[in-house]
Amino acid sequence: MTPISRSGAGPRSLATLIAGALAAGGLAAAGVATLEPGAASASSHREAPLISGHPRYDNTDVYAFVSPDSPETTTIIADWIPFEDPAGGPNFYTFADDAQYDIHIDNNGDAQGELLLRYTFKTHTKNKKTFLYNTGPVTSLDDPDLNVTQTYDIELFKLHNQNVVSKRKLADDVPVAPSNVGKASMPDYDTLRGQAVRQLADGARTFAGQADDPFFLDLRVFDLLYGGNLSEVGNDTLKGYNVNSVALQLPTDMITASKDQPVVGIWSTTQRKNAQGSYEQVSRLGNPLVNEVVNPLKDKDRFNADSPWNDGQFLKNVTDPELPKLMEAIYKIKAPAEPRNDLVDVFLKGVKGLNQPPNVRPAEMLRLNTSIKPAADPKRLGVLDGDNAGFPNGRRLTDDVVDISLQVVEGELVGSKNDLGDAVDVNDQKFGDSFPYLAEPVAGSRGPLAKGTTGGNSVRDQVGNALRPADSADGTPDTGLIAASAASGAAGILLIGAGLLWWRRRTQRLN
Repeated sequence: MTPISRSGAGPRSLATLIAGALAAGGLAAAGVATLEPGAASASSHREAPLISGHPRYDNTDVYAFVSPDSPETTTIIADWIPFEDPAGGPNFYTFADDAQYDIHIDNNGDAQGELLLRYTFKTHTKNKKTFLYNTGPVTSLDDPDLNVTQTYDIELFKLHNQNVVSKRKLADDVPVAPSNVGKASMPDYDTLRGQAVRQLADGARTFAGQADDPFFLDLRVFDLLYGGNLSEVGNDTLKGYNVNSVALQLPTDMITASKDQPVVGIWSTTQRKNAQGSYEQVSRLGNPLVNEVVNPLKDKDRFNADSPWNDGQFLKNVTDPELPKLMEAIYKIKAPAEPRNDLVDVFLKGVKGLNQPPNVRPAEMLRLNTSIKPAADPKRLGVLDGDNAGFPNGRRLTDDVVDISLQVVEGELVGSKNDLGDAVDVNDQKFGDSFPYLAEPVAGSRGPLAKGTTGGNSVRDQVGNALRPADSADGTPDTGLIAASAASGAAGILLIGAGLLWWRRRTQRLN
């Protein structure tokens, strides 16, 4: 079997339980009322009907750019699991153990991957007798208080016509940065992030873990294109949400065919193990927004399960796109003439003289000319604003792909100049200046502290101690914990006794 998958698709007292339920209900109600982000009804991340119900396998975005602080390398970032609520415990966000997360690289323009980077993950749980993700403050990735951890391997396959020529392991048992539970649980998340960045052989670097969602846009585009009157723009709908990311920085000469052919095509896929034990592709992503707003509903699931070399079946969706017609109907902006060969160049072939490889076979993928050096002053509109190091030549974290795509779809490249956009021009969190460049994930403890409290750690220390044996480190009994337990037990006995007395009196009255 080749690495390319088939295309197809201890019991507690009653009083304690009641008190806990009341407390949980009150906290949940308060959280819904006061904390963002709120529930979202649609997303560019939820691009197809089938995959929207399986977020751990759902590719959200792919980025590829020449590393700004290391221009002899290329950085590739791929994200999964849309709309991660930072406070989404107790089962926080992990990569799936039964999936293959793949990054494909086409370095000769034939629409097939000559290189395949495969990520596989394994989950480890220290204590299965607690519901907690962490049992105390976590200060390192190997901290015993980090109860649920993940590690991953990376394999590099070299392919010819989708047959394996060679393979080798690039990374083995590398730790994943955890979900950012909150300030009490992870007082120095930056340290944890740094420990998850690892140096590999051949000058490569890797990172996997949670990050702030780097995609910035107003998703109310799906409410009749921003409300039908452009009243629904300017709100970054993904603000406050996280994703799971993998980032890989590779020497550029490791992924290109030669110095004479510096253009690479990049896309990501997810394969999920089925009931028979084999893997099937369930998600695919290259350029942003293609399967979301270019492909109609009848094609979305098939696109996700198929491969770039079969993209001829979707050509009409690009040459005769729906979006300009909707813009004309709602906003009276005349749709450019068809067929839209300009969109074929941008999304399927690459722009000639910029990032189109010789003898290119049209296929949907992110194309990057690795010979173009990083811009000293990156412009959010990329190539449209004269910055050839930006989208659609690859994709940087700061590229405003929504505004770029809207302007191109409405004819910017064929004489219909426009300045359309969603009024969201930057990400809400600042990106880093060095690998992995991603902003740190939003913490689950976001929001104001409860009234009358401080940021002290007395409560978290008590929780951590309660989950450890009653004996202290020197072997002597922990009298404080024993006393607290005894007091709780006494209180429980009193409550039970009071309940029995009430029941007896009530029965006597009824008799």
